[in-house]
Amino acid sequence: MATISDVAARAGVSTATVSRALNGKSTVDPMLAARVQEAAAELGYHPNGLARNLRRQETAVLALIISDVENPFFTAIARGVEDLAQRSGYSVVLCNSDENEDKERRYIEVALQERVAGVVLSPTGRSTNVEGLRRQGTPLVAVDRPLPADAGDQVLVDTRHAAAEATRHLLAGGYRRVACLTGPAGVRTADDRLAGYTDVVGEANAVSRRAEYRAEGARLAALELLDEPSPPDALLVANSTMAIGVLEALSSRGLRSGRDVGIVSFDDAPWTTLIEPPLTVVAQPAYEVGRVAAQLLLARITDSSREATTTTLEARLIERKSSRR
Repeated sequence: MATISDVAARAGVSTATVSRALNGKSTVDPMLAARVQEAAAELGYHPNGLARNLRRQETAVLALIISDVENPFFTAIARGVEDLAQRSGYSVVLCNSDENEDKERRYIEVALQERVAGVVLSPTGRSTNVEGLRRQGTPLVAVDRPLPADAGDQVLVDTRHAAAEATRHLLAGGYRRVACLTGPAGVRTADDRLAGYTDVVGEANAVSRRAEYRAEGARLAALELLDEPSPPDALLVANSTMAIGVLEALSSRGLRSGRDVGIVSFDDAPWTTLIEPPLTVVAQPAYEVGRVAAQLLLARITDSSREATTTTLEARLIERKSSRR
């Protein structure tokens, strides 16, 4: 990892000049400043923002990069991370990747440039690249979706088992044509929920649609299913944001959840008990995911030699009227 001394040697200037040039001080000759910038770029050097903060006796910083700030599941994770981090003297910077690989990559780059003390990350998918964090020795904990085992600690939820339980619940309630509406291919949580559903109904009987983890995509996918010659009489929905789109689709067809189409959705969002009928949900321990992730991250900041661990938490089915005829 390049140091300020390496940059000074490459540019042929003093470390003080490097510091002034990279901090944009006007006292540095423009030609020297350009030479410093070029040397820093060649060496991949980033000013140590965390060290500056500590010299000023400011609070150490953790970066939390989540997939969708509008999804109550991720905001509950954020609260769990922040509550524990604050008690331990750390501030948390929240970054919303918006399920976008480019945004995720930029936020990881910002974390590298600012030399944050550690990162909690909900990966967008298979293309998530944390090699830069690993090279710089930045502690990392993945939440909700896994990374390769050697990337760092992970806190996950066993959603495959939970999806199977929810599917069995719908079948036990008298529904016979249960379909699954899940997220994008390659996103582990979406794949696991579809797999849990298929474990119960079997490959031959599985009916599913994939959409982005968004209400509009789920609405269109649900309408597509409802327009089938033999439409499903029950739906397992992969998250609460998608459930909003599904309920909109049912309403546009004059159908009622429970009576006409049974619904079970992942995530116990605050609004799920306010509608009629209330929504049956698979409640994930989102706050606990965040709390455990922060705990693991702070432990790794203290002792980087610890072996990487995977913590898997359980979800629970909460039965309400949307899955009763």
